[in-house]
Amino acid sequence: MNTPYSIVGDWGTSRMRLFRIVAGSVVDRIDGPGIGTLDTSPADALLRAMAPWRSQHPPTHVVLCGMAGARSGLAEAPYAACPVDAAAWAGHAQRLLLDGIRIAVAAGLACTRADGTPDVMRGEETQIFGALHRLPALAQGRRVLALPGTHSKWATLEDGAVREFHTLPSGELYALLRDHSTLTRVGDDPGGEATGFEAGLAGARAGRGLLGSLFQARSAQLRAGHTRGWALGYLSGLIIGCEVEEMLGRHPDSGLIVLIGDPTLTARYRRALDARGIAVELHDGDACALAGLHRFEESLSWK
Repeated sequence: MNTPYSIVGDWGTSRMRLFRIVAGSVVDRIDGPGIGTLDTSPADALLRAMAPWRSQHPPTHVVLCGMAGARSGLAEAPYAACPVDAAAWAGHAQRLLLDGIRIAVAAGLACTRADGTPDVMRGEETQIFGALHRLPALAQGRRVLALPGTHSKWATLEDGAVREFHTLPSGELYALLRDHSTLTRVGDDPGGEATGFEAGLAGARAGRGLLGSLFQARSAQLRAGHTRGWALGYLSGLIIGCEVEEMLGRHPDSGLIVLIGDPTLTARYRRALDARGIAVELHDGDACALAGLHRFEESLSWK
């Protein structure tokens, strides 16, 4: 007898993660290429990724979030405008039929911040609503959530609804400087990364400014005997520290920041926040994403 299963997935720019769900539990996982790296259409890429499971028997349905809903993705799911709660977000899903399989693609979020600046996210909202699903207490009152990553998001929640958010491309900036600048190309010694990270955090806390501090990654190697590893750590600490300082300036009354993401990365942000005396609550990004996908899946009618 074929056991019924569904598929939920987080399909971003750089990677695809599909999970096979049986009776509410993950029983298998498949990783694949991100939307931004495909050599074929998104539809063909998804069918190819699901082929090992479909060869046994097809899923009841598929639920996707992230860049699967972008203009260049599987099917464009228009942004849900803030303020928005989980129910309203789910109501913006885009549905389609692909080779006989019912698919729902989650919408991203869009906001206009208090300063009139527009902002968007795709994928992080699933982690946010997943965190709310796992920890209902987060839906009480005003909360500030930080989701570090390539494009870090700092979201303000009020009674469980996303009010507004800020995007800071900290991870992308670090990768560009690491791979395409002259700042770290003096040597190749990988040692000293932890010390460099602390130095970068200290520079950010001292208010020396991001642009005015970046070149120290190079000059400290040439004149102070520091290593390339120190320089990479310094850049990471400086960029993360400056992000934290900027966001704390926008949220001066926040006694607690909820961090959601990869444990290695959130540990760095926790270090920056600890140094500023800010309490932190940590949540695993993958667990929150799965909880958000489960919540999204449950909210949909498949009749």
